[in-house]
Amino acid sequence: MGLRKLSKLAVFGVLLAFAATLLAGCGGGSSGGGEKKDAAKKFINIATGGTAGTYYPIGGAMAEILNKAIPGMNASAQSTGASVANINMLKDGSVDLAIVQNDITFYASNGTEMFKDKKVGNLRGIATLYPETCQFVTLEKSGIKSVSDCKGKKIAVGAAGSGTEANARQILEAYGITYKDIEVQYLSFGEAASALKDGNVDAAFVTAGYPTAAIQDIASQNPVRLLPVEPAKADAMIAKYPFYTKTTIPKGTYAGFNEDVPAVAVMAMLVATDKLDDKLGYDITKALFSGLDRLQAAHSVGKLITKAGATKGMSIKMNGGAEKYFKE
Repeated sequence: MGLRKLSKLAVFGVLLAFAATLLAGCGGGSSGGGEKKDAAKKFINIATGGTAGTYYPIGGAMAEILNKAIPGMNASAQSTGASVANINMLKDGSVDLAIVQNDITFYASNGTEMFKDKKVGNLRGIATLYPETCQFVTLEKSGIKSVSDCKGKKIAVGAAGSGTEANARQILEAYGITYKDIEVQYLSFGEAASALKDGNVDAAFVTAGYPTAAIQDIASQNPVRLLPVEPAKADAMIAKYPFYTKTTIPKGTYAGFNEDVPAVAVMAMLVATDKLDDKLGYDITKALFSGLDRLQAAHSVGKLITKAGATKGMSIKMNGGAEKYFKE
């Protein structure tokens, strides 16, 4: 065979090899390229809460931010039964991110309260978002001016086994009061508001962002008083239960009550599991806190979400990427 023929064959062989490489790179093979293309897609489900609540619009805005900011992202928010349900959805892998109260996250991570003997040990925090304030309300005519005055009274503490009920119990505990010292009424806040107006309970407890519609309704018909949690009591609570933060309910929040009220709050927070890798955790956190204007537009509580406050009340171990972002 001549040198010219050998050269042509060699060139042809090189061209064939090059073509095969191109085909493989474009997904022409049954593996490799196609799998790489699929791997670039990032599907993220975000658990929120009821459509009438706060979590749902905030979660929807988060999905929008992630879809715009992260290449290949396909994020969606879904309506759920909120905090406790969201923890269970994280546990079974049906969602990747969830908005949850930080006290509920603490209970789940430690296997206490409603998660007793049901510990979820692989939860990871992304960020704390905004406060949900613990509010003790009574009618002015009751004469109750302090949590200490609740002894011997009928107190609505929230639905049995709820996060609200745990908050009420812990605040009473800070004042040396147990359920043996009061007449406990396990009522949802809607029920408690009616009972308070009708005189069937002396004080009622709710954990919610202020102003709370049900308390506004009571205040429109009856002079009300909010019971303070003094800073020293709050400090003692935070030492025992690290998910609490101190806050102040401003005077004028409710009609006819013009005193600033020191209080404690739990935090709404964004939670993942250890299945979310640190790189994606970083990208998600950076995207969200670079898109705060969208969160602010979604709901008024969005104005309370800040990078400076995003580890305040963090009650569990953080995702490594999120932690890195907040240290930058």
